[in-house]
Amino acid sequence: MILPPAMLKRAREFTGPPAAARPAATVVLLRPSGSASFEVYVLRRATTMVFGGVYAFPGGVVDPSDRPSTIRTDWADRLGVPEEQAHAVVGAAARELFEETGVLLAGPVGEPDRTVAAADGVDWESDRARVQRRELTMTELLERRGLRLRDDLLLPWARWITPEFEPKRFDTWFFVALLPESQTTHDVSGEADGTAWVEPAATAELPMLPPTRHTLRHLAACPTIADVIAASAHRDAATPVQPRITISPDGQATLHVPHS
Repeated sequence: MILPPAMLKRAREFTGPPAAARPAATVVLLRPSGSASFEVYVLRRATTMVFGGVYAFPGGVVDPSDRPSTIRTDWADRLGVPEEQAHAVVGAAARELFEETGVLLAGPVGEPDRTVAAADGVDWESDRARVQRRELTMTELLERRGLRLRDDLLLPWARWITPEFEPKRFDTWFFVALLPESQTTHDVSGEADGTAWVEPAATAELPMLPPTRHTLRHLAACPTIADVIAASAHRDAATPVQPRITISPDGQATLHVPHS
């Protein structure tokens, strides 16, 4: 895997100690495709952002307000952290997806099998912007609209921790989710300078960090969305994957990624 020159420079110059890794969450959003079995939504981080210029999935750090009520009761076991922290990670995943794409994984409280048909009107956009500015929590938004989080639509996939040489590090849980019927994505966050729906196997030319690349490689091995859902039941999202780079005496850099 070709790594960004700036990353290799940081690896070569690192002397420690490593920065603390902040809890974070990211969502791999899928949709059926006419030309392939499914496509994945990616965005190119603005150059002003951490890891700017590379393609990634919607996501970000856990916020103190991320404390949702959930449907699933096994998040602590699936994510490998205490229940309160696990719920915060799940809340961050749903919130970041809403903030960065306008997609809302929620449905009416009294109709457990439904999701909201659309979340892209003027009033929705006003609420999304308020959530993004931390003027409104997702919990408050859902309660006011008579909705509940559909966390059962979030499928835990993996957990990655940023290498020690990076000045900003994240302990990131990856989730997979299917784009709800009748909802569409919107580039609304201001944190990206480009977005695309891509086939997992057709991303070789896009600059990506190892976690994104590895995730797409695993997804490409799944012929259909049903296969992705089936595979998620056997994925380990509790044990962190911690890639590292070793530098040989002649200055050559080698990326080591444990089994993921």
